[in-house]
Amino acid sequence: MTQVIYRKLTSRFLNLGLVILLTFATTVHAQDGGDPAKGKSLFNTNCASCHQLDRKMTGPALRNIEKRLADEQGLGKDWIYGWIHNSSGVIKSGDAYANEIYNEYNGTAMTAFPQLSETDIDDILAYTAAEPPAPEPSKKVVTGGDGSGSGGGTSNKLILGALALLFALLAVSLVLVRQTLNRFADAKGIEVVKKDKGTPIWKAFAQNQFLVLVTSIFLLLAGAYFVYGYLMQVGVDQGYEPVQPIHYSHRIHAGDNAIDCKYCHSSARVSKQSGIPSLNVCMNCHKSIYQVADETQQMGRDEYGVDYNAEIQKLYKAVGWDEDEQNYTGDTQPVKWIRIHNLPDFAYFNHSQHVSVAGVQCQECHGPVQEMEVMYQYSPLTMGWCINCHRETKVKVEGNEYYTKIHEELSKKYGVEELTAAQMGGLECGKCHY
Repeated sequence: MTQVIYRKLTSRFLNLGLVILLTFATTVHAQDGGDPAKGKSLFNTNCASCHQLDRKMTGPALRNIEKRLADEQGLGKDWIYGWIHNSSGVIKSGDAYANEIYNEYNGTAMTAFPQLSETDIDDILAYTAAEPPAPEPSKKVVTGGDGSGSGGGTSNKLILGALALLFALLAVSLVLVRQTLNRFADAKGIEVVKKDKGTPIWKAFAQNQFLVLVTSIFLLLAGAYFVYGYLMQVGVDQGYEPVQPIHYSHRIHAGDNAIDCKYCHSSARVSKQSGIPSLNVCMNCHKSIYQVADETQQMGRDEYGVDYNAEIQKLYKAVGWDEDEQNYTGDTQPVKWIRIHNLPDFAYFNHSQHVSVAGVQCQECHGPVQEMEVMYQYSPLTMGWCINCHRETKVKVEGNEYYTKIHEELSKKYGVEELTAAQMGGLECGKCHY
């Protein structure tokens, strides 16, 4: 009896132990395989600045890197662990493949990541081994004749053409109906009475001298009003929104990514002109950013008719950037940007005086740039608009010793604590015209 009980207990313990061992083995296997979801987060945090999965950047592409190293170089995970933890140490050890990679990338050693555990590295490798998602079918971008991406022009022309044809058919129908009625009247012997036209209205109007005088004065005043309105718009390009050779979304750069205007237009701080940013400034970011997020790309196609990734390719072509080799070829093409804001030559305007000295924000003149998909002229930039600004804007004198003495004298003269730009001489003709 005791032996039977002993055998049953032994069998149960063995079964329990087997279950525990299987569970432990499964857990270890799962950990050994890595978690692609965690790996993606770790990859974006630690690796994405230099590596992409399917494209060479500062470092090599990492899609299926574990399998490729095993198949091509006969290297296992231990080598990968050592390389990620201390690449310089692996290079100094004389490892042939480590030195090959080091020399291929111009003697630039990979940053060491000793803080990543082997489990973290397994997760990253699992992410790099995951199959790339199938590309979603993209919607065809319908562009108008001006390349602006708007297909509304064709639809409007079709509608207007259909309406014109409809009215033409209606007019022809009315003529035919009238002719048919006249034939019926002739056949029945019905005489059609024609209405006496009487005195033409223009003759009656010409005979009334008072009406002629009043009408002439009205027409002269109306003509003068419209001529004056037209002449006042000469040289005023408010709302001007040209299509640029490379589409640049201020909404994405200045809005979503909160890039300071003066990062690109750096000369606005120190120069009269705000300047056109060099394409090298664009490449500071777009060496690494060769495509936008899927959501942003879809929004560009659906709402603005723009393929942002294609515009980045235009940038690469202009600067002569070879994506595969990650270097400049020297084959550049100038970009013919279209100027939007253009003051007449007889008007002087200094960006640095307004931006650096007066502390005027870019949006005060250029409008909500961070919301503009396509840049346009927000303000009229007329003389009256500038003068109104000088009359309303207080002069910034804090921390500016240049204005200390003149501010004290003019404050007493005008009896105010704060002076406007107009009170400081901002309405003198020679300030802007010389």
